[in-house]
Amino acid sequence: MPHPLNTVLIVGATGLVGREAIRELLAMPQVSAIDAFARKTGDAADTRLRWHALPRWPAAELPQAEAALCALGSTIKAAGSPEAFRAVDFDAVLGFARAAKAAGVKRFGVVSSLGANPATRGLYPRVKGEMEAAVAALGFDCTVIARPSLLTGDRAALGQPPRKAEQWALAVLRPLAPLVPRSWRPIEAAAVARGMIVALQQARPGMRVVESSELMSLARQSTGS
Repeated sequence: MPHPLNTVLIVGATGLVGREAIRELLAMPQVSAIDAFARKTGDAADTRLRWHALPRWPAAELPQAEAALCALGSTIKAAGSPEAFRAVDFDAVLGFARAAKAAGVKRFGVVSSLGANPATRGLYPRVKGEMEAAVAALGFDCTVIARPSLLTGDRAALGQPPRKAEQWALAVLRPLAPLVPRSWRPIEAAAVARGMIVALQQARPGMRVVESSELMSLARQSTGS
């Protein structure tokens, strides 16, 4: 039996996954309020959706809510330096999680990455792994860690510059998809968003890590209740 989502906080709301998450949430009649945080606010034709400028974490107080979804994320190249990358993918994510906890959030979902591991030498997966551990330590009733593989979606529509490495990887992996393990196959941002929402509705206690293959399976389930 799914546990309905009623009031939701979301940060990174205008990115690939965040945009799809809002679209999914607005299609759910049981959702009564969505407070969305982003550098550039979006449209709010639906009165349940309220946009906010991205505040400074963790000092900012957030509206009370039952659930939260964090879709913040960058790359080392886009951020400009390892320090700037960590400021987004660790500091800002953890700041939002702490503020959400203070706002009464019981169920927290965050987008991480395939291969996240705090013990690895690579900066990107190490920071993601450290973020996962820090968020889990906050003790939400339910913590959903989504580990998608290579994301696909229309970055141009969001005004984001193309990622050449991403485009190259997609060109190589798509023809080989049947031979690639499901957790390594490219995944649509919409499937990540929907899979996370379904996992939050299932509300399994403690920390739940959801790899790409499971995100795809969850995305095929209904979010209605």
